[in-house]
Amino acid sequence: MKFIPHAYQRYCINRLLNTPALGLFLDMGLGKTVITLTAINDLKYNRFAVNKVLVIAPKKVAESTWDREAKKWDHLQLLRFSVCLGSENKRIRALNTPADIYVINRENVPWLVEYYRNQWPFDMVVVDEFSSFKNHQSKRFKALKWVRPHIKRMVGLTGTPAPNGLLDLWAQVYLLDGGQRLGKTITGFRERYFEPDQRNRDRVFTYAPKTGADQAIQNLIGDICVSMKAEDYLELPDIIYNTVPVKLDSKAKKAYNKLETEMLLQVDGATIDAGSAAVLTNKLLQLCNGAVYDEDRNIVNIHDCKIEAFMELIEGLNGKPALVFYNFQHDKDRLIKALAKTGLRVRELKTPQDETDWNNRQIDILLAHPASTAYGLNLQQGGNHVIWFGLNWSLELYQQANKRLHRQGQTEKVIVHHLVVEGGVDEDVVAALSDKSSTQERLLQALKARIEKVQEGA
Repeated sequence: MKFIPHAYQRYCINRLLNTPALGLFLDMGLGKTVITLTAINDLKYNRFAVNKVLVIAPKKVAESTWDREAKKWDHLQLLRFSVCLGSENKRIRALNTPADIYVINRENVPWLVEYYRNQWPFDMVVVDEFSSFKNHQSKRFKALKWVRPHIKRMVGLTGTPAPNGLLDLWAQVYLLDGGQRLGKTITGFRERYFEPDQRNRDRVFTYAPKTGADQAIQNLIGDICVSMKAEDYLELPDIIYNTVPVKLDSKAKKAYNKLETEMLLQVDGATIDAGSAAVLTNKLLQLCNGAVYDEDRNIVNIHDCKIEAFMELIEGLNGKPALVFYNFQHDKDRLIKALAKTGLRVRELKTPQDETDWNNRQIDILLAHPASTAYGLNLQQGGNHVIWFGLNWSLELYQQANKRLHRQGQTEKVIVHHLVVEGGVDEDVVAALSDKSSTQERLLQALKARIEKVQEGA
C-alpha cells in the first residue's frame, strides 16, 4: 500500500528527522507507528544516520504491531525486524539476528541493559507508550536512564503523556533531554511547579500545580515535544456513550447492601488513604459485577443481574460484533459460561491471530481486559460496539481501550455501552470517567461519601 502522509504526519516525520530527542504526544489514531517507521527508514537508508534501532513496547504490541505495520506500506519493505520476546535464550538469539529494528517488551528493559552494559549497541531508541516510563523509581526508568548517554536518538510515543497529572512528565522528559528543561531531580521539579495538596502531619499524599505551572512547563518542553489531538486533525465518526442501568432484584439488592454495609462500616472515612480506598472499591466493583473473591481466592457468587443485562444487550445488537471489557478474572469466566449457550463465536483476546480474526469479522464477541489492550492494537475493522461489563478507575486505560475501535479506518459511529448497577459504586466510576478529572481524587471522595452514608444509617 502506498503511504500518502497527511500534513500533520509529514510535519512529525520532519521533526523526527531533524530532532535527536523528541516526544510525539499524538492522540490515539493519528498514526504514530507509521510516522516513526517512515523516519527510521529515511534515517537508516537515505541519511545513514542510525545503525541499530530498539523499539520498547507493551508485550502485545511488541509481538506483532510494529512488524505488521511495516509490512502494510510499500516504502517500508526494506526494514528488517527481530522480536526479542520469550525465554532468555530466545531473546539472546533474537538480539544476535541481523536486523534494523529490534523490538522488546518494556518488562525486559532492565535485563537488556544488564546484558549489554557499556557495550550498548542501539544508537536510536523508540519507547512506544512513553507514559509507562513515568515512574522515576521504576527499574525500567532507572535502566534506560543509565544507558541514555549511549543513545544518539531518543523518541517517546504516547497519546497520554500525563495520565495522572503534570508530575508524570518529569521522568519522560528526563529520558529525552537528561534533565535540561525540567531539572535533574523530581524533587526540584516538584518544588518549582507544585505545592502540597492532600497531606497529614508527616506525609504529603498529592501535589497540585501552582498557578501558571501548566503553561510554564509547556513552554519549556515545546521544542522537544509535539502534541496533537485527534479531533483537530482527523474526521472521525462520532463516538456515542450509552449507559445501561442494571437494577438488582430484591434478593440481590439485599445481599449487595448487606456486604457493602459490612465492608464500609469496617473502615474510618476520615483516615482512609489511596491504597486502602483502591482495595475497598475493588471489592465493591466485584460486588456490582455479581461475584467476589473470599480470603482463599474462591469465587462467591452474589447475583447474576449484570450478566442478565449483558445478555439482553448482546441480544439487542442482533448479531453485531462487540468488544467486551471485563475487570476481574471471575467476570471473564462467568461471561464465557453465559455466552456458551448462545452459539456466538466467542474469543478471548490473547494472540495476534485473535486480532486478525476479529478484524476479518470472524469473531462475534471479543473478550479483553483493558490493561492488555490499551496500546497499539488496531481493532477498528472488526466492529463498532464496545461493552464495559466491569469498569475500573483508570481514565488512561478507559480512553485507550475505547480507542481500539474509535480510530482511523473506522467507518461507523462507535457506541460505548456501560453496564452500571443503580446505587452501586459503578455510578461513582462512570461519573469520575465522564468528568475526566483526577479519578484518584474522585475515588477517595466517592468512597468517603459512601462510608458516611452507611455510618449515618447504622
